[in-house]
Amino acid sequence: MRSAVLAAAVGLVAACAMAALPSHAQEGSGAIDATPGEARIVFPASVQQGAMVIGRVPPGSRVEVGGRRLRVTGYGTVVFGIGRDAGSPARITVTPPGGGERTVEIAVSARDWPLQRVDGVPPRTVEPPPEVATRIRREQALVAAARVEDRPLTGFAQHFAWPVEGRISGRFGRARVYNGKPGAPHSGMDIAAPQGTAIRAPADGVVTLAEPDLYITGGTVLIDHGHGIGSNFLHMSRLDVQAGDPVKQGQVIGAVGATGRATGPHLHWGMTWFDVRIDPQLVLERLR
Repeated sequence: MRSAVLAAAVGLVAACAMAALPSHAQEGSGAIDATPGEARIVFPASVQQGAMVIGRVPPGSRVEVGGRRLRVTGYGTVVFGIGRDAGSPARITVTPPGGGERTVEIAVSARDWPLQRVDGVPPRTVEPPPEVATRIRREQALVAAARVEDRPLTGFAQHFAWPVEGRISGRFGRARVYNGKPGAPHSGMDIAAPQGTAIRAPADGVVTLAEPDLYITGGTVLIDHGHGIGSNFLHMSRLDVQAGDPVKQGQVIGAVGATGRATGPHLHWGMTWFDVRIDPQLVLERLR
């Protein structure tokens, strides 16, 4: 009788531990079991290019991906991004507090990246005159500097919400041609919405940049959701926040516009893991 009760108790503890995992991690068949008595190491078996990956490791572990050490929450959650052109597999090394390095491999599925032509863009933003080149470089450095912090925030673990409702007019990763001139792949998701539509924070975080008039991106706001995961909102007509402001999911941060390199009112919503660009649409589609 005593052994039966003990077995039931162990089973309940294991079930509770799995329930605490992110839902997509629970479904991953690529999990590695730690030694008996330790928390499990759980990651999804496969992801797509542009994905945000959340996994679980024993608290206090040392975790590295691509030479970058990941911050681990007190309850053992880690997060990182898979780039647009990432190869397969992604390799994660985990060293639990008791030692014994383990390696997890996640299959990365390649995606098709169609070509998108965007005409009617202000010519000055496609081929900027020489006198503004210094300004553009300065602004790009400002944005890059806002993405280097590794804050212990946990907004990244929320189920992200749409910042505005509307038609997706531009998708992440597509190769782009502006006014007939090849440009960089699209770094986010464009959502068509009327001028002045309220933009809401998709998850909790802290504003790290709020600039009303950048040359290429116009009204621009960056939010840090923690552990290197961030959102950027471009072409805004109005900014309701400033750098350093904490924001909660659903809070209005500004309004839709057509500033910078834009052909009409819309919100460009991009997401990054430090300097790695990830797909907001995949983040929205995370299993629940």
